[in-house]
Amino acid sequence: MRKHRLDLFSLIAGGLFTVIAVSYLVAALNDETVSGRIVVPITFLVLGVGGLAGAVVAVARRNRPDRED
Repeated sequence: MRKHRLDLFSLIAGGLFTVIAVSYLVAALNDETVSGRIVVPITFLVLGVGGLAGAVVAVARRNRPDRED
């Protein structure tokens, strides 16, 4: 099986949505609430940082000479 490149943005987004889902699940089990006033801005912030990191990695890969395996 061939290796594929790591998609950093997808990894960060998947991790973020997993954390959000688990936090809502834990809050529901403990009769608590999760404040949307916190979740929404943090979601946008983490997705923005993930997009920036993904763009930096893509530029770094583009400037790197190709390896022959």
